[in-house]
Amino acid sequence: MLVCSFHCSLHRSWIYKIPFAALLQGKNIKTTPRLFPDSLCSSSFLHLSLRAIMVSHKEFVAAGKQPGLQVWRIENLDLKPVPKALHGSFYTGDAYLLLFTTAAPSYNIHMWLGEECSQDESGAVAIFATQLDDFLGGKPVQYRDVQNCESNTFLGYFKSGIKYQKGGVASGFQHVVTNDMSAKRLLHLKGRRAIRATEVELSWASFNKGDSFILDLGKDVYQWCGSECNRYERLKASEVSIGIRDNERNGRAKLHMVEEGEEPKAFTEALGPKTAIAPSTPDDEKADISNKKKGALYMISDASGTMKVSSVAPSSPFKQAMLSPEECYILDNGVDKNIFVWKGPKANMSERKAAMSAGQQFIKDKGYSNTTQIQVLPAGAETTLFKQFFSDWRDKDETTGPSKAYTIGSIAKVKQVPFDASTLHSNKAMAAQHGMVDDGKGKVQIWRVENGAKAPVDPSLYGHFYGGDCYLILYSYRLGGREQHIIYTWWGLKCTQDELAASAFLTVLLDDSMGGSPVQVRVTQGQEPPHLMSLFQGKPMIIHTGGTSRKDGQSQAGSTRLFHIRQSSSNATRAVEVSCLPASASSLNTNDVFVLKTPGALFVWRGVGASDEEMDAAKHVVGFLGGSPSQVSEGKEPADFWSALGGKKEYQTSKSLRNIVHPPRLFGCSNKTGRLIVEEIPGDFTQSDLATDDVMLLDTWDQIFLWVGNEANEEEKKGAPKIAKEYVDSDPSGRRGLPITTIKQGAEPPTFTGWFQAWDLKMWETDPLDRIQNGMLLQLAASV
Repeated sequence: MLVCSFHCSLHRSWIYKIPFAALLQGKNIKTTPRLFPDSLCSSSFLHLSLRAIMVSHKEFVAAGKQPGLQVWRIENLDLKPVPKALHGSFYTGDAYLLLFTTAAPSYNIHMWLGEECSQDESGAVAIFATQLDDFLGGKPVQYRDVQNCESNTFLGYFKSGIKYQKGGVASGFQHVVTNDMSAKRLLHLKGRRAIRATEVELSWASFNKGDSFILDLGKDVYQWCGSECNRYERLKASEVSIGIRDNERNGRAKLHMVEEGEEPKAFTEALGPKTAIAPSTPDDEKADISNKKKGALYMISDASGTMKVSSVAPSSPFKQAMLSPEECYILDNGVDKNIFVWKGPKANMSERKAAMSAGQQFIKDKGYSNTTQIQVLPAGAETTLFKQFFSDWRDKDETTGPSKAYTIGSIAKVKQVPFDASTLHSNKAMAAQHGMVDDGKGKVQIWRVENGAKAPVDPSLYGHFYGGDCYLILYSYRLGGREQHIIYTWWGLKCTQDELAASAFLTVLLDDSMGGSPVQVRVTQGQEPPHLMSLFQGKPMIIHTGGTSRKDGQSQAGSTRLFHIRQSSSNATRAVEVSCLPASASSLNTNDVFVLKTPGALFVWRGVGASDEEMDAAKHVVGFLGGSPSQVSEGKEPADFWSALGGKKEYQTSKSLRNIVHPPRLFGCSNKTGRLIVEEIPGDFTQSDLATDDVMLLDTWDQIFLWVGNEANEEEKKGAPKIAKEYVDSDPSGRRGLPITTIKQGAEPPTFTGWFQAWDLKMWETDPLDRIQNGMLLQLAASV
């Protein structure tokens, strides 16, 4: 009889022999109970194990085929996809499998374990993760994430926060499609950088004065803020509330801002008579420097017939040459709750397949917490956190900038992905971020808000947006044979309150005229999502500072204009007019392209690190401005170029911007919890991530910046320099003695602002929380 022998990654001490024909026929396999532990005696679980080892799951047919995020939940030991609108919402009694695909393509696989998920579900998601890794050729980076202890990579997928809901599939809780107006739940929001919204008991006893809560009643979503909750935390809570409205309710729920002591009748109807609100409680997070402690390096091998671990180096920094391509290694940073397993490209298959289970066993043997994060890294896909432990780490190819779309290919190369929206289906380059419903090739209609009504925008001007206007963009596409719609409401930073009110009202009217089916997305100038930028099919999105595009109200543009062109991490290109006047050379950046128009000349300036795609985008800006441009390369500028910018001045010329192996990282330093804590900003950071009531630390590898917000307290100001020094001195790569520059909000030098696209000098003149609150009021007024 032909049998199939395999190694169980969950219980390595057993070898099973099963009739191969039965396996191919997909039959449940009957086993002798004495051969298996009780937890694995069920034929359904064994059948799952066999199917995972031998057969690709049907859900993986489309896995990794398009850039973006895919999420599955374990249901009855099988995989069920989670609707995109509900990505970021997790049941605490379940286990999830996530796949993030970039345009290279490269892959991240995450196993997420709820704190109440069963052993069977935990085992099932591990098996499916192994199967998915095999399906993708062993190239993905694998992560093990546990509720409340997720990696920054994981949190970066959900910039508006993640939600934990009670129960799970075993309790009959399902991921419900959008427009569920019968919801009744209370969410407790914690965190300043990574927002976690946890479902708690629907009771006044759940509240405290120091946090924000969301009372979700389906048609109405109430954001409640305790009397001791600060403005930045309120702002982040508002982002979660907006996410519930826009994603879970398709924009049809009403948002309400509620202060402690001013609760409406709906609160007592849902929670009963109000009781005393508990005082604020400090977070239980430890003050830390975020993955900046010493590590140890071990080699794992099964040459003796059993998996053994042997020491290579007791402490970092390590040398890259210590990693032999024929072996697998464990980099132990367990004291900081991190374990890395590196898979050599020539290591034998059993060692490579056992990487995750070897990491889990290592955690047990060391007595580390079960919440310790595990990253499994194939050669060529090493993460920044892993590489920081090596003093001489070099990738085979280097990227061209910190905000570039750099992706890791299948042969350990980091390469630039060409920007060409017309070939999205073949090169899979544009839709690299989750939330991209398609490649942007559907039908687009754009209106400008004018005198309280919709005025059609000339299609020849699609892609041009003016800061003095509001726009409605209707996007229609087909999905699964049905026509779907998205309404983007774009608000310029200099539009009037009347226009804001009118745009909210017109959005509701347009939504109602289409039966309430469209998804509504409200967009503020400078925060455009990748999908909106993709609608202009190969052309950059051009954002004009101030002014208006009205036919009879066109404001006069400045005689000298400067446009900053940068390719985003999703490979869409945006051209933003620099708002500081007069135009200054300090706005230049060695990494990007700039178009400068003066009364007598037109220049296209290309920085050393700029891409061909950014140069192509410059042609569209030139075409709009008119004139014959002079091509200017960095370092070969003519005198009249500098003269037009008011003279040559210092601008961002960091070598790190040209050949970067270590992307910049942004951290917040805060003592809002009672002790000084350093937290990394997950995902791509922006200027809006600079909390004005904190001290921020920007690590650009060869320099450290401390940015002091105007509302930061004295303890933060005094403690942050000490933490910055400790951050550098304790770096496991041996990166000591770096310059630490302290700067103040509103007085940022170009060496700092150059790490942010189109730095806005007037960012903090308007409080972003006030803007969101006004938007809520306008929406309510429009719905009356």
